[in-house]
Amino acid sequence: MDMKEALWEYLRGQRATVVWKLDGVSERELRMPMTASGTNLLGLVKHLAGLEIEYFGGCLGRTWPGAGLDWDAEAEPNGDMWATADESPAQILDFYRDAQAWADAAIAELPLDAPAQVPWWGLPEVTLQRLLVHMIAETARHAGHLDILRESLDGRRGLLPSVPNLPDVEEDYWRGHVERLRKIAEG
Repeated sequence: MDMKEALWEYLRGQRATVVWKLDGVSERELRMPMTASGTNLLGLVKHLAGLEIEYFGGCLGRTWPGAGLDWDAEAEPNGDMWATADESPAQILDFYRDAQAWADAAIAELPLDAPAQVPWWGLPEVTLQRLLVHMIAETARHAGHLDILRESLDGRRGLLPSVPNLPDVEEDYWRGHVERLRKIAEG
């Protein structure tokens, strides 16, 4: 497997985790702010869709051909991190999938050394390879957020249903484990 395919495979894996974290969650739970800054499941996916478009679009001199969601990052602080009342979960997921497909077209078409510009990084020029590495890190970071939020909602955890990447133990173990950690923390 060459470097481009390896990087792309990691990105696809993280994307799959992101989508799985929303599976079976009610609309109310998808939208519910779960941190002091309002972080929520649906907003993280909306944010990731925008990043795919930004990095594999504008940074590569490509213009997003599709319709966007109703958000203007300049008009509303953090506006890409939550869904408006008019943006349905299905719309956000479709937007994310469309952004991925569009990004994948650029990844397929361009060599890893294709030049890119990321003005907010303050570097004169980067490459598609650097964008791929950055997007893997960005997606993994937010997949981690999604993982914690999802576990807080209903206890579902792990990388994917088929790859739980946690010990296969009974729920009683986890309750005891958490209680043990709580006692250690409290001294």
